[in-house]
This record gives sequence, C-alpha cells and structure tokens, in this order.
Amino acid sequence: MHPKVFVSHASEDKERFVTNFATKLRENGVDAWLDKWEMLPGDSLVDKIFEEGLKEAQAVIIVLSNYSIKKPWVREELNASIVAKLSKGTKIIPVILDDCEVPQSLTSTLWESIPDLKNYDQNFKRVLSSIFGATDKPALGKAPAHTISVYHEIGGLTKADNLVLKESCEYAIENDDIMINPESLFGDGEKLGFSRAEIKDCIEVLEQNGYLDVSRYLGGGGDNYSCHFRVTTYGLDNYARSYIADYSEILEKIVSLIVNEDINSNAGIQEKIDKPILIINHILDVLESNNHVKLSKTIGGMVQIYNVSASLRRALA
Repeated sequence: MHPKVFVSHASEDKERFVTNFATKLRENGVDAWLDKWEMLPGDSLVDKIFEEGLKEAQAVIIVLSNYSIKKPWVREELNASIVAKLSKGTKIIPVILDDCEVPQSLTSTLWESIPDLKNYDQNFKRVLSSIFGATDKPALGKAPAHTISVYHEIGGLTKADNLVLKESCEYAIENDDIMINPESLFGDGEKLGFSRAEIKDCIEVLEQNGYLDVSRYLGGGGDNYSCHFRVTTYGLDNYARSYIADYSEILEKIVSLIVNEDINSNAGIQEKIDKPILIINHILDVLESNNHVKLSKTIGGMVQIYNVSASLRRALA
C-alpha cells in the first residue's frame, strides 16, 4: 500500500524545495498530496484540502521556513493536522528549512532539520523511514547458545561446567568415542558462547571433580587447549542420569537381558534395545565397577560378559 502524506508548506518554498521533495516521495512509493498537483480552477479549497488532503493522510509533513511560519493559512493547516493527529493518530513530521522558530504545538515532536537544500539524501531517508514506520535498528540476532541451551544442573558445577560436560558426552555418544579433542568440539568457543579461556577453566574443574580424565601435552600456550580428554564413567553416569529421560529404564532392561535372557555381549544387548553402543558399554562398566558382572573387552569394541554375580540377580528380584 502507498501511504498518503499531506505536505503543508508556503508557496515561496515550492520551487526551492517542496516540489522536488514531494516528487522524491512519490518516486519512493509515498502518495504525496501537493496542492499544485491536486487542485484545479473552481475546486473548493475547504473540500480539497480538508476532505481529500488532510482527512485521508496517514502523515502530515509540515515544511517550516522563514516564510511559512508567517503564513496564517499554514497555521490553519497546522492546527487542523494537530486535530487530526489527536482524533485518528496521524503522524506529524516537521521538516525545518531555515533557522526559524518552531511553533509551540510542535516543540515536543521530533523534527528533521535540512541545512542544505541541495544535498539532503540522509534527511530524506529518515523522513521516508518515519512515513513507512521503518527503522535502521539492527535486527535481533540469536541469543548466545549458553543462555538458551537446555541443561539440568549437576551438583557442584556451574552452568558453564554443565554445558561443557553435556556437549562432551553428547559428542562421545554420537561418535561412539569417549576420547575428545576440545579444539574439534569447541573451537574458539562460539558454539557455547564462552571464550577459550573459560572452556579451559571448565575442563580443569571437570577434571578436578572426576568428570573428565585429561591428557596434556607440551607446545601449546596462550589460549590453546593443549590437551585431549576422555569422559570418565562417573562423568558419563552423571550426564546420563541428568539428560537421558529413560536412563533408569535402559539400565533395568539391560540387567533383565543379562539375568533373564542370558544375553552376554554388548552387541547382543544392542540388538534387543536399539540404544547407542556407548551407553550400553557405559552401563556394563557401571555394573562391573559395582562387582555385579565381569567383562572381557577386545580392541574392536566387543564386550563379553563372562560372569554374573548373585548380587545382580538379587537386585533384579
């Protein structure tokens, strides 16, 4: 739609500014109402200006100059536009050409001052933006990842620590590999919204609390990570209990498969429950650490269960 705009001005300003200005408005999609284009001999001044011009205008541009502020007719238009503004929300846009006194009725309205009548492109763009209700305010970007990432608090860890552990565990599960290169996973930290230094601190804190096992090497320095790490059984267990909704059910199902169905390998268990092999292997490690089973592991990733304790059968019962 083309917004309709009424241009109030003094005739002395037509040639030096108003005609060119109104033409530029029309060239940019604004239906500028200018008396010289709209009124013909015999037309009623009242009907044309007040019924067609002001009444239908979405905005009224008041061109203020040393000439116009002395014109009683312009003052009448100004008064009518103020009334229109109050009655239906018409926007008032004062455009100042000279170093003239702004009428009291417009002192609380933001105006556009044009000091150079031959070079006012930037002024024109601001007026155009006002008419269309546009703005050059930058669009809202995405919130930093660390402010919107869903996380479940793990005791003793900050949100940053939680998110680094969460990303590490999810990477390990997806890639079936608990060994992680932080450079590949976190890079400069943009993914989580933290700096390298902050992520390095998180890795150190997670190591101190037993969630990660870190191997450092020489030759780094500065913000380089200079390390690799693996998620420990303790770290993965805390992650799983916090983030995997059906973790308890998976654990119970695996125990049932081992005890009741004599399934004795990680591959056999995966065929039955279709869960990530790393989670299955992790649960088997937890069972072994609690002396419920004994495991045999091969380099190729095969895990065999060769002993099931009475304690596991009793726990299931």
